[in-house]
Amino acid sequence: MVQAKDKKRAVGLAERIYLELKNDIFDFRLMPGEHFSEGEISERMSASRTPVRQALFWLEHEGYVQVYSRSGWQVKPFDFTYFESLYDFRIVLEMEAVKRLCAMPSAIRGTHLAPLMAFWCDAPQMAPGKALSRHDEAFHTALVSATGNAEMARVHVELTEKMRIIRHLDFTREDRVDATYSEHAQVLQAMAQQQTEEAQRILTAHISQSKAEVRKITLHRLQQARLQPVSP
Repeated sequence: MVQAKDKKRAVGLAERIYLELKNDIFDFRLMPGEHFSEGEISERMSASRTPVRQALFWLEHEGYVQVYSRSGWQVKPFDFTYFESLYDFRIVLEMEAVKRLCAMPSAIRGTHLAPLMAFWCDAPQMAPGKALSRHDEAFHTALVSATGNAEMARVHVELTEKMRIIRHLDFTREDRVDATYSEHAQVLQAMAQQQTEEAQRILTAHISQSKAEVRKITLHRLQQARLQPVSP
């Protein structure tokens, strides 16, 4: 019984360290390409190396870090080609979601679109960068979930998770924040009127513009994201 409790406690500690390190990577407190050791993390987390190593193995499996040397690790540098391929996959999934939503009876479609239109169209509340990033994710996730296809929704959630580290960089610029509100509203209005091709066109352009911004990422923009205050 004691051993079982100790094991559960160790797993809980590893999970806490995993989540803290993941947030450090997402918020660029640990920068792409940065090196660190297990000892440094152990000291900072006030934990032994065993749960730290377990947390790092989980992050390695998810593709966020890689082994650099003996007891040494590195935050994976950005692979822009990889991220661009994820954007292409998003377009495929979300184009199909728009098609299916537009084909639904107006009452059912309206039920799905009403809460989104209330947020993005009726009386939009301009949220700051990192908060807007979460609302943006929720918008795109809701479109795919509304299709009722559980497998499409699951794949889209996994895709969103992989892209999260880079997507919120799109909201460090005011013009991209304004564009997000405008383009989301246009997509929803076109869908409400069953203008499938128009909604798909706007959505594709919207995601493609975000994809294009990926190639413009510089160390300066990463530093800006690092300094940006975390929003509730």
